[in-house]
Amino acid sequence: MMARIRKSMEEKDQGFTLIELLVVMIIIGILAAIAVPVFLSQRAKARLTSAKSDASVISKELAAYYVDGSSALSVSGATAGGTWTVATTAATPVTVTTGKLSPGNVVTAGSGTTTGTYCVLVSTSTSGDGNVTVTSQGLTVNSPSATTCTAA
Repeated sequence: MMARIRKSMEEKDQGFTLIELLVVMIIIGILAAIAVPVFLSQRAKARLTSAKSDASVISKELAAYYVDGSSALSVSGATAGGTWTVATTAATPVTVTTGKLSPGNVVTAGSGTTTGTYCVLVSTSTSGDGNVTVTSQGLTVNSPSATTCTAA
């Protein structure tokens, strides 16, 4: 052991060279340039998936209401990450059900007709990743600029 220390001191072996450190930094930079865009697209997909989940939950509540109910409904939830509310559209609205929105999502539009058809539009308000529309016919992912919802 002492011989190795003595040999190291004689050769003045004191650490890494500047070239070695620069090569390592370049490699780390290349890996970061590859990983960051992949990570950002995964976050956008996650936000869109949370909007799909919120729209699906609200549409299931509307469908459950129309098993026995027949009133026209409105859906609201304009606060990002707040709550959504389904209420009748009568002169004196009656709240049918409420629930919690995922963080960053808002209910842009939502309605149900007396014939049992409905439409819910949930958008990812803070990110602009897109809007999700669920109608009584199914789910669609819209462009970020879609702002209307029609119960077909």
